[in-house]
Amino acid sequence: MAAREAIETVAARLREAERTQSPVAPFAHELGIGDVPGAYAVQRLNVAHWISSGRRFVGRKIGLTSVAVQKQLGVDQPDYGTLFADMELVPGNSIETAHLISPRVEAEIAFVLGRDIVAGDAAMADVVAAIGFVVPALEIVDSRIKDWKISIVDTIADNGASARFVLGSEPKSLDGADLASCAMRLRRNEEEVSAGTASACLGSPLNAALWLARTLIAEGEALRAGDMILTGALGPMVEARAGDEFEARIGSFSPVSVHFA
Repeated sequence: MAAREAIETVAARLREAERTQSPVAPFAHELGIGDVPGAYAVQRLNVAHWISSGRRFVGRKIGLTSVAVQKQLGVDQPDYGTLFADMELVPGNSIETAHLISPRVEAEIAFVLGRDIVAGDAAMADVVAAIGFVVPALEIVDSRIKDWKISIVDTIADNGASARFVLGSEPKSLDGADLASCAMRLRRNEEEVSAGTASACLGSPLNAALWLARTLIAEGEALRAGDMILTGALGPMVEARAGDEFEARIGSFSPVSVHFA
């Protein structure tokens, strides 16, 4: 894993990029090409910084679960990032593009947990039993790396390119949500710009949640009751510009939308 000095340097650079909305050059070579543990060390250092600064942890996002998105970014494995309360947008409110660098939008399924998942040998049954409810979501991702020229190391260190998210307003129980085959349609200004199905997310959003649970447990962490989980894109992500209106329809869920001011 990268030296502590390199980890702290990259972490500080990413915090400054987010503060100023000024992107930085890729830094994978500074941590080490393919140094996934070093990248997560950067992410954890910044998460600890933000929590100590008063931000409130609310859950996790899973990224790079869609083959289409992996191809867009040239990576070959999922990753995860941390969600904070100040990232959540109230449905119907606008997001200021001036507060972001190069935002993109993706539609996905979100879970909110009703109980912890802490067993070291977590199984699908544990995930299913833990899910309190299911909602559709729009995730606004935003890379602090210039022009999205990222490797898996860059995006993990950058908190999985987390930026903002919107949850649908009509949650369903897991029993009432058809996750095996539900279709997704994402429109930008009345034009369909992305489409896919739940199976694009590691075969199922439940598979993505199980991957996350096992990954966190292996790292000495866990998913807890009340945590939100954004499970990953159901189709290609789409660039967002000032004035754009996005609406996603996923299966039988009510639509979820966001406007870029």
